[in-house]
Amino acid sequence: MPTIRVLQVEDSELDAELVLAELDADGIPHEARLVDDEAGYLAALNEFHPHIVLSDLSVPGFSGQRALELLRANDEDLPFIFVSATLGEEAAIKALRNGATDYILKQNPVRLASAVRRALVEADARKANRRAEADLIRAQRFESLAMLAGGLSHDLRNLLQPLLLAGDSLRDYQGDPRLMRLGNLVRDCGKRGLEMVHSMLSFARGARRAERVRVGTLMSAFGLLMQGSVPRSVVMDLAIDDPELAFEGNHTELQQCLLNLCLNAIQAMPDGGNLRIETSQQRLAEDFFLAEEEPCAGHYLRISVIDSGPGMDQAVLEHLFEPFFTTKEAGTGLGLVSCKRIVASHGGVMRVDSKPGDGTRFDLYIPLDELEADAAAPDDMQSLEGAAERVLVVVEEAGQLSLLSDMLDAYGYQAHASQSGTAALQWIEAGGLPDLVLLDADMNLFTGVRTLAALVDQGYRGGVVLLARPDTPPDLQELPPLDNLVLVDKPVETAALLRAVRKALDDTADCG
Repeated sequence: MPTIRVLQVEDSELDAELVLAELDADGIPHEARLVDDEAGYLAALNEFHPHIVLSDLSVPGFSGQRALELLRANDEDLPFIFVSATLGEEAAIKALRNGATDYILKQNPVRLASAVRRALVEADARKANRRAEADLIRAQRFESLAMLAGGLSHDLRNLLQPLLLAGDSLRDYQGDPRLMRLGNLVRDCGKRGLEMVHSMLSFARGARRAERVRVGTLMSAFGLLMQGSVPRSVVMDLAIDDPELAFEGNHTELQQCLLNLCLNAIQAMPDGGNLRIETSQQRLAEDFFLAEEEPCAGHYLRISVIDSGPGMDQAVLEHLFEPFFTTKEAGTGLGLVSCKRIVASHGGVMRVDSKPGDGTRFDLYIPLDELEADAAAPDDMQSLEGAAERVLVVVEEAGQLSLLSDMLDAYGYQAHASQSGTAALQWIEAGGLPDLVLLDADMNLFTGVRTLAALVDQGYRGGVVLLARPDTPPDLQELPPLDNLVLVDKPVETAALLRAVRKALDDTADCG
């Protein structure tokens, strides 16, 4: 049994020693503090942090009832046992009703030790139950938040889809600078909204989850998180080398890591300064890694947090990543340990460079997939144009259906719009099989998958582009194997959609 702290409210030192002798006789290790007035009692509660209070009922100028009342005003669980020679049956019942844990008569202290043991066990059980209840309530709240975020993301994606497509269409009016500027604005607003949806979903889910992280999305969402946390005396600058660069990771954990580093930097510059967060790509050789790190040469994303603060000396740097080490007056020192764990969970490493008077720089190295030769090449929109191929577009929402059809028409395809699966089947019966089918997976009455299954039953074997939410991919179990099915995340951008259409058509031609 660990040592317990016993606070005694007693005006007789002899009686107090007799009480502690009972604990000694039962082998209960303890540390005791004796008080006999209200001021000393309150001070002991705040400074001594007792595990249990043993109190006489009557103390000159003070009372056990008052001691119990003061304790229960702030702590419902701390055990409180009356140890008194004057406690009658009626007073004992009243004491228990007022929140006392037990009562012991001084003239019969035999069961004092067992009462103390039982009180401590019951207090621990109550605290554990409260923690479990709080964890359950917190889990239920997060579950509700995740459900709400999922529902909102679906609605927001539908709202953002027209912005992305309309923005791309307006940008094509190269002869009218005003329309091009308007197109850029509309498209940028749509992309910013989509990044906020991704950030909201990532936060709501909370759990460690591998996902495709785009650098631009990560840094834009982080910039929103930092709004309001950066004082006017600190100038924060975000410099993103390649916003479209993507890697496998977790938005929430990386944002937490960056938040810890930036808040530390801000606290290190109470009189103001410069804070810069920048990204770049680096190729690391095996000799870059430390002895305790597993060498893994390759292509890495480097995220740097650089401040112009006072810097750190070598003595501080040597202990920087030790648990509970901190240079702050109030702090746990766990922030950097957490950052290092997050980076390591992504397969990466951390570095720090700091000197007194020369600021501090933290570099996070996150491994990247090997880049394909054509992955970073800009889209040649002419190569994505159609040759009058017939595309059946099946989308329930009228605005999106119109925009998708108009966009395909503008790029040389013959788009045929159907607002439901039933209408699509009727169109096929009247007009024959199309060259490609583009469907929304989230239609209500006749889902995209069910519509596609019905089309296959009608003899359709061409290419398929299925628009789906990335957080809830469609169930394709009821479909036969399809060689030319391309899944595209919603909301879709013009270039991504045209690439998917071209791929599905080309794959179908190759199979034929």
